[in-house]
Parts: sequence; structure tokens; C-alpha cells
Amino acid sequence: FSILFFGVAECFLLAAMSLDGYFAVCCPLHYTIIMSSRVCRSLVVGAYICGTAVGLVHTLITFSSPLCGCAIDHFFCEIQPLLDVLCGNTLPSEIQVIVVAVFAILSPFSLVIYSCIPIVSTILHMASAESQEKAFSTCSSQLLVVTVFYGTAGSMYLRPKYSYCASVDKFLSLSYSLVTPLLNPIICSLRNKEVKGALKKKW
Repeated sequence: FSILFFGVAECFLLAAMSLDGYFAVCCPLHYTIIMSSRVCRSLVVGAYICGTAVGLVHTLITFSSPLCGCAIDHFFCEIQPLLDVLCGNTLPSEIQVIVVAVFAILSPFSLVIYSCIPIVSTILHMASAESQEKAFSTCSSQLLVVTVFYGTAGSMYLRPKYSYCASVDKFLSLSYSLVTPLLNPIICSLRNKEVKGALKKKW
């Protein structure tokens, strides 16, 4: 439940961040009105509600079936390795995993891509080359992290059970559960002038 809760919440939080970036770049004069504190709170609460719903649905459905084994070949208790130890017909559970993944992974990723297109268009119309370079460095780094996160999570959840491979699944799980959450604050920090200055002094 915890893995699903935080993973799905992160999917929707990344989409909310991209929406925030879209309004900041494309509607700067209306930004404070559109992205009020109430809207920001609603987006965060909505992300955690989606995480709770997905976590509960997957957990309840998975553990309502009898288990034929007690050990999974994985770093943590995730849906795919659990499906391998379920007894009987797991097809309904597999379909449910893919359907929920479309909602929880593809929908937010589509929103991220949809919000990036007008941002890139706005950046290309900026008069200053320095402003363009700064905006592109910000967008490209965020887009890289988002693509790695959604790409690895999607390739883990949007495929049938017969294609599961323990070694590949472990690598994919580490990518979206550890690597991208660690990369995000580092990338955000490196855009901060004070952090850059402190790193230069340290070196």
C-alpha cells in the first residue's frame, strides 16, 4: 500500500508541478490568481487521495486471493512479484493493474507533455537568448526526470504478467522509487544561484 500510495501521489504531484510551470511561463500576469494557495492545496490533497484510492484498490484485490508462496523475488512488496505468488487465475488482477496504471501513469504523463508544448513555444518566442537558455535548462532537466520516472513506472505496470522478469523489474523499481526522487531535489537545487555559488566555493 505504501509503495503504491507514494508512487501514485508522486505521479500526480509531478503533473501538478508541470501545470504550475505552464501557468508561470504562459500566463505570468494571471499566475497568482490561477495558482492560488487554495488551488495548490487542492492539487496536493487530490494527489494523495488518488494515491490512497489506488493503494487500497490494489492491496485489497491482491490480498483477497490466496497465496501459493510466501517469498517474492523483489526488493519490496510490489504488485508484479505478488501476482507471481497468487494462486489460480490472476488475469482479472493483471487487467486491473494495467487499467489503474493507465489512469495513474499515462494520464498525468499526458498532462505533463500537454503542458510542455506551450511552454516550449513560449520560450522560443522570448526576445532574450539568455532568458531562452535559462528557461530551456529548467524545462529540459525537469522533463528528463519526469520522462525517466513515468517511463520506468509505465514499463513496469503497463505490461502483462508473462513478460515479468525479476532482474529487469528490480532495476525498473529502483529507477522510479529511488533514482528519480533523489534526482529531482538535486536538479531543483542546482538551478538555485545560492546553491551554485556554495558549490563553486566548496570546489
